[in-house]
Amino acid sequence: MSDDPKKTGQDRKRISLKEPHEVRSWTESLGVTEQQLKAAVAAVGDSAEKVREYLRKK
Repeated sequence: MSDDPKKTGQDRKRISLKEPHEVRSWTESLGVTEQQLKAAVAAVGDSAEKVREYLRKK
């Protein structure tokens, strides 16, 4: 997912593991490691809402 400043709402709804700065941002905001983030995305997809729910249950 490219970083388009006009689509910031969309950028925050999806988790991109392709860009290191986005991975860093998500791990910091969710309080998880990169491995935990990747496992959550693999389990439930790239929806930020679903990843949050998944991580809450863990």
